[in-house]
Amino acid sequence: MTTQYWLVKSEPGSYAWTDLVRDGHTEWTGVRNFAARNHLRQMKRGDRVLFYESGAPKAVMGIAQVTRAAFEDKTADEPGWVAVELKAVKPLKTPVELAAIKAEPSMKQMALLRISRLSVQPVSAAEFERILELGK
Repeated sequence: MTTQYWLVKSEPGSYAWTDLVRDGHTEWTGVRNFAARNHLRQMKRGDRVLFYESGAPKAVMGIAQVTRAAFEDKTADEPGWVAVELKAVKPLKTPVELAAIKAEPSMKQMALLRISRLSVQPVSAAEFERILELGK
C-alpha cells in the first residue's frame, strides 16, 4: 500500500500541535465540509500528515500519522460524517510559516495556497518533502 500525504488545519485555541504532542493521539473530529470529509475517507493507516496551525503565525508545526482510518464521527448530529485517529510523530525543528510556503515556486499548486479554507487536504510527496526540508 502506498503512503499518502495530507495536511490538517486547526485553530491553536481549539486544538494545537502542543495538545497533540501532550495527548499522543487524538480523534480528528468535527470536520463539517464535504470536500474535507471526502479526504478523511481516503486516509489510510500509516499515511503521513502535516499539522498546520491556522492562528498566528500560520504554520506547519509538525508531523502526525494516521493510526485509524475513517470511522463514524460521534460528535456529528447527522450520519455520514467521519473522523480519523492521528498520532504525533515529531515537531518540525522550525515551523514552516505560510509566507515561506507562498515564497516557494515549487509549492504554487499546493492545495493550501489554492483552496486555503479547506481543513483537510491532500499533499503531494514532493510538497511533503519540501515542507520537511524547510522545517529543518
